[in-house]
This record gives sequence, structure tokens and C-alpha cells, in this order.
Amino acid sequence: MPSEVRHATPEDRGPMALTLAKAFHDDPIKHFLCGGRSLPLERTTPFFDAFLRIQMPHGETYTTAGHEAVTIWSPPGKWKIGVPTILRYSPRFLRMYGWRLLPNLLVLTDLEKLHPEEPHYYLEFIGTDPAHQGKGFGRALMEPMLERADREGVGMYLENSKEKNLAFYGRHGFEVRQEMQHRRGGPRQWLMWRDPR
Repeated sequence: MPSEVRHATPEDRGPMALTLAKAFHDDPIKHFLCGGRSLPLERTTPFFDAFLRIQMPHGETYTTAGHEAVTIWSPPGKWKIGVPTILRYSPRFLRMYGWRLLPNLLVLTDLEKLHPEEPHYYLEFIGTDPAHQGKGFGRALMEPMLERADREGVGMYLENSKEKNLAFYGRHGFEVRQEMQHRRGGPRQWLMWRDPR
């Protein structure tokens, strides 16, 4: 059974970054952005640490007691990452992507153009350590935010990079709004929206 879900604190950041790095080891978008290869955890963990540093101040980052799983949400109006922030963390991104960083920023631009304008909670990342997948941690992490969005009457949005995850998100009320094929022969991504209930 999943352990207690709670708001993340700065002390959680290191273990959470490692959990996300493990969870996204086989992510098609990450592989595409890294030139079709898998990178060691030492290269990918700082990337997720950067996103945690960027988004945790919004107060919508959650984890489980043993850091088995993590979610990073952006509240309405807070999803876009500005150029100054990208520049601040560019040394970490360069260590991960190398010369691919600039073309990879086009992927971010493409996704931003399709991002909904309606107020919504944006699920930037959800990941479970592979050693704990299939135990209900993902569901447990989704439930508090689903309840909140319904209570507030606000939509939810995510970009899904694995076809097999469509059913998981579908069970939580998300529907595919658009299917996107990335440039440069990149993989597909499913842009999903959930209306409040």
C-alpha cells in the first residue's frame, strides 16, 4: 500500500530528483532529447533537481514518505518557465544535453504553443521509482490534486509521452486533446486535459 502523500520540503529535493531520474530512465522524449541514448543517473538527476528548484516555490510538489514517487504541479498561471530561469539553470541543462540544448529548446517552444490558455493545474512531472511501480503510488499522488481541482472548478493538463500511460490518465478523467509528432523525427506525445467534476 502507498505510504502517506505529503507536500515536499527542500530537504526532500535530493531524493526526489533521484526518484524522477530513475522513473524517466526509459522516457521516449528524454531519449530523443539526449540523442537516442540513455544517460547515467549522475547526468539526469541534476536536471530534475533544477526543475524541483524552479517549481517547488509554487507549493504544489508532492512525494510519498519514502520518496517512492513524486509529482510536480504548477498552479494556474505559473506553468511557463521564463528565459531568465532557463539561463540560470543552463549549465545543468548543458551538462545533460550538450550541443543539443538549443535545438531541444525548440521542443519546449512547440509545446508552449499548444499549451491551453484556460486556467488549469499543469502536471509537469509524475514519476515512480521502477522498484515501486504498480503499487498504487501514482494513483495516491494524483488524488489530492484531482480533489483540489474539482473543488476549485479548475481544469488540469499534462503532456503524456508513453502510449501505455493513456489508460492510467484516462482513469483519472484525462482525455487526449491533441496528438503531437515532434520535429526531427521525434516521438509522439499526447496532450491531455481534464475538466473539473
